[in-house]
Amino acid sequence: MHLTEPSDGTSDDAARLEQRHRALDEDHRVCDAIAALPDGAVMHAWVTRFALLADPTRLTLLLCIHAAGEICVSDLAVAAGLKDTTTSQALRLLRAQGLVATRRAGRVVRYRLADETVHALLHEVVAEPARL
Repeated sequence: MHLTEPSDGTSDDAARLEQRHRALDEDHRVCDAIAALPDGAVMHAWVTRFALLADPTRLTLLLCIHAAGEICVSDLAVAAGLKDTTTSQALRLLRAQGLVATRRAGRVVRYRLADETVHALLHEVVAEPARL
């Protein structure tokens, strides 16, 4: 039966019509899902962000920076329970990807969060740890 064809009023017709409406609803959802996907460059940027956050060392450093604000490498290493060299290597990668930025004061380099989206995400994770 086509939707424009007259119905003979049977329960089978009603069931087929209901099934077709559900299928159209699902088609609409598929289209909405496809339309919500970002372009390739934006998707790649998000994949990179999530990959950086997936590493326990880098996530620990980002959470420490989120809590402390600007902080130097040696203090960050102590807070995270890491060696200075491990901390520096992770920070170098986070800086190269734009998640953190630096401010130099003489010989001391202080790190801060630079990516506002990641900052907001960390804020949500810290505020609601029970949701995880």
